[in-house]
Amino acid sequence: MVHDPFDTTIRRLDVAHQPYAVATVIRTVGATAAKPGARALILADGTIAEGWIGGGCARGAMARAARAAIAEGRPRLISLQPEEDLAAQGLTPGEIHEGRDIARNGCPSKGAMEIFVEPVLPRPELLILGASPVAQALESLAAPFGFDISRAESAIPLPASNRARMIVVATQGKGDLDALRAALDSGADYIGFVASRLKFATLSARLTATDPEMLARVHAPAGLAINAVTPQEIALSILAQIVQIRRNGQRQI
Repeated sequence: MVHDPFDTTIRRLDVAHQPYAVATVIRTVGATAAKPGARALILADGTIAEGWIGGGCARGAMARAARAAIAEGRPRLISLQPEEDLAAQGLTPGEIHEGRDIARNGCPSKGAMEIFVEPVLPRPELLILGASPVAQALESLAAPFGFDISRAESAIPLPASNRARMIVVATQGKGDLDALRAALDSGADYIGFVASRLKFATLSARLTATDPEMLARVHAPAGLAINAVTPQEIALSILAQIVQIRRNGQRQI
């Protein structure tokens, strides 16, 4: 059985939770080395891991667009055109015009092409600390939302991660301080603490070694203000807050 190197590399990156982008030529005009359908697999640093969409005329623009797409979590469309064509349209390389990244094709062929660059980001982590009813409800409710979910009944060592990580501390009186300390030390993209503002303020006073800016990022009480009462309603408010932050452009988590 022959394995496609493109697909093999994608599987390897997916297993390693590494972001990447797939660039596809979708349109060409005139003489171009690559034709519609040509693909390249690009790593987060702009390196081409597999595939080919043309020579040096396209690589720089493609690498820049791939890095931006991965950082933003949004696709990019490159319009690569000869300098005289850009001048005739009043376009400047590096600008964004009508949703396209404008780039100059300096090759003698004078061809033009459009390249669609789609980022593929690893699934974000949702770590729930605690065995409380809210923790259990959140674990069940979040399942269809595209997270890799794990739950621990108490604070655990959290290894470094190259993925977006959300942590919800729902220990509710059982190891709150240790769980908060572990969450803060992890550098998570989101930390929610299921407790009152007063309780969080009391615990914060004991976290004197923690960066005040990091403490200020903790959502306490966790969740949007929807007048939630039951564990299921509280879990819903927390999940809604995570989704809101995920889609607000702060980071595509």
